[in-house]
Amino acid sequence: MKLGIVGLPNIGKSTLFNAITKAGAEVANYPFCTIDPNVGVVEVPDNRLDFLEKIYHTKKKVPAAVEFVDIAGLVEGASQGEGLGNQFLAHIRETAAIVHVVRCFENKDITHVTGEIDPLGDIEIIDTELILADMDSVSKRLERLQKTIRLNDKKMLAERDLATKVKAYLEAGNPARTLQLHDYEKALLKEFFLITAKPVLYVCNVSENDLPKTENKYTEIVKEKAKRENTQAIPICAKIEAELSEDDRKIFLKDLGLEEPGLNRLIRIGYSLLGLETFLTAGETEVRAWTIRKGSLAPQAAGVIHSDFERGFIRAEVMSFNDLFRLGSEKAVKDAGLLRSEGKEYVVKDGDIIEFRFNV
Repeated sequence: MKLGIVGLPNIGKSTLFNAITKAGAEVANYPFCTIDPNVGVVEVPDNRLDFLEKIYHTKKKVPAAVEFVDIAGLVEGASQGEGLGNQFLAHIRETAAIVHVVRCFENKDITHVTGEIDPLGDIEIIDTELILADMDSVSKRLERLQKTIRLNDKKMLAERDLATKVKAYLEAGNPARTLQLHDYEKALLKEFFLITAKPVLYVCNVSENDLPKTENKYTEIVKEKAKRENTQAIPICAKIEAELSEDDRKIFLKDLGLEEPGLNRLIRIGYSLLGLETFLTAGETEVRAWTIRKGSLAPQAAGVIHSDFERGFIRAEVMSFNDLFRLGSEKAVKDAGLLRSEGKEYVVKDGDIIEFRFNV
């Protein structure tokens, strides 16, 4: 559940981090002002909890959360240690997905490390360094495998074949996340801990002059690249989002005719990028969003609350949030026959409101 914010120096990473977390990370117009990563935990925006809070007159509301890590700006040569690159690459390895911030604004007062605004060139610099780091990792792995391989060990043979395939793909300048693999290869690749295998979300940092549409010639370029990689690119004005208070933000959005802050979209999409979703529990004590992997079975979801719930799972009493919202009360949902009793094979869906029955 940890997202790493990466990009070249002076493109707005720390400003974006400040906007997300209000943590006050150092922001300056020179490279490497962020050496140790700043870490912030933020709530996943979820209006469903507000509704449940009113329905159940609850004492406590607990949303899901995502951890963001502001990693110092990478530069060309990072994979060889330039700009403390090895240290920064280690920080990226610890994250589950990458938020790649790209400068999509013009400002003569803010230095660009390459001297010109070139989103694709900026992305290529970062990608190249991450690919080089992964190439080194895969090469060492392949070397170890060649020395220890046993011809009757199917897993080791499959690992060698995959390492050979991935190495060739990386050497062609491609990130591992775009390589087409079989399901068994995808599972095996996770053991390689490659940086470029992590999901990526692009954030186009635009200027306040681009509001309210938050689109310009640079963002279009990044969006096209994201589309080719089957991911997303979100335009955000990090400077404005970081400066506005919560009350000011609502007024600002209304004046611009925008439905929600770009940050809300970033947090939600980042959450989804990790293949996560939420089920809900509700009662007078608290309403809460619980994080699970998509496709989790009911006992696994129960285990997120407490291991005893999974171990002694009997059944799950389930209703859909949409049904509750539409009908207005739990009693109305029951009367409509929409409260279901589900067993161990039930696949939990996002927005399910669940009460678990268990015995240990």
